[in-house]
Amino acid sequence: MKVLFHSFIVACSMYSKIPMPKTDWKEEYMRYTMCFFPLIGVFIGLMIYGGYWVMDGQSTGLLLKTIFMIVLPLLITGGIHFDGFLDTVDAKSSYKSKEEKLEILKDPHTGAFAIIGASIYFLLSLGIYSEITIKEMGVLCVGYTMSRALSGLGVATFPMAKNTGLLSIFSKGSDKKVVTVVMMIYIISCSMIMCLFDPVYGFASIIVSFLVFFYYYHMSIKIFGGITGDLAGYFLQVCELSIAAALVLVKYLYPF
Repeated sequence: MKVLFHSFIVACSMYSKIPMPKTDWKEEYMRYTMCFFPLIGVFIGLMIYGGYWVMDGQSTGLLLKTIFMIVLPLLITGGIHFDGFLDTVDAKSSYKSKEEKLEILKDPHTGAFAIIGASIYFLLSLGIYSEITIKEMGVLCVGYTMSRALSGLGVATFPMAKNTGLLSIFSKGSDKKVVTVVMMIYIISCSMIMCLFDPVYGFASIIVSFLVFFYYYHMSIKIFGGITGDLAGYFLQVCELSIAAALVLVKYLYPF
């Protein structure tokens, strides 16, 4: 139990800004850290659902509700995943060799392509999330857990692009068999809950999540030779926005 407790603290400390007691990042605690990663998605989903429900009840303006949905995950995570998204956009857009692209991922400077990518991402988010209503909100919020469960599955099963970096440390130190099983439980549970909220919206979200996951795998192998922490962040951001886009698309193609 002690190992699991400290693994939970390490996961929350690494992937969120949720206040946690200090703990040593021992190798034994790394074994199950990824098992708790999707729980941050549970927290984000609950916060967004609750906040949206309150604002909806108070007849809050659409723009404020939309900005709330976009900004809250960044505040909770500290932008760690979006940072990976920016670095990946920079590297992918460079059209350089695999080795040079991996170096770009490590570069702390923000390139022009990252700024363009961020602008497009936020404009798409503003448009897409503004179409979300309380009817789709349940499925959307489960998506924050689904994306992290798929990301964790990738850490346990995908090859690493390099032997350095935090993701590589977590991957090497984790019990990959246990992490894989736990992530599959999360994924199955999220799929069932999504379909319980609404079968059509739920099924569309599941399909889109796996399509983005397969794209993430093939893109990472082809362009970078494996995954990194930045690529995992890129996947997370793209997956969450894709789930929201799928809900909006279904809403207009299949009105019910």
